Amino acid sequence: MKKIIITLCILLGPVSIYAQSFDGKGDTKINIGYEAYGYGNGVRATYDYGLSELFAIGAGASVYFNDDENDYFIYARTQVHLGIAFDMSCKFDLYPGIEIGYLSSEKIGVGGYIGFRYFITKKVGLFAELGNNGSVGISFNV
Repeated sequence: MKKIIITLCILLGPVSIYAQSFDGKGDTKINIGYEAYGYGNGVRATYDYGLSELFAIGAGASVYFNDDENDYFIYARTQVHLGIAFDMSCKFDLYPGIEIGYLSSEKIGVGGYIGFRYFITKKVGLFAELGNNGSVGISFNV
């Protein structure tokens, strides 16, 4: 019995640890955080859904606050997850991506970014995305 338990722990251990990072097809993440933008600071919320081991799509919304007026950006986004390609630890996720959507002041907005996630537990992590704007916050594994 002891050998069976040890064997199961060895076989299932990597699966449960890997679940903390990007799992590929069907994986879902929600990010909520603070965003710095050229016209002001704001808040951001995004949702990402894994299509394969490398690709994810999603949507998001950002609201920016400044002295003159408030702007918003509602967008679709896509990412390429490079953690597997760079043989990164299972807790890390590195992903470049693009966003395209409606920006209140300019009609259409396009942005590029590189993102980084680090999961503290299976369900909660930290993220940072840098590009046309910058954001930091909390990431949830759904």
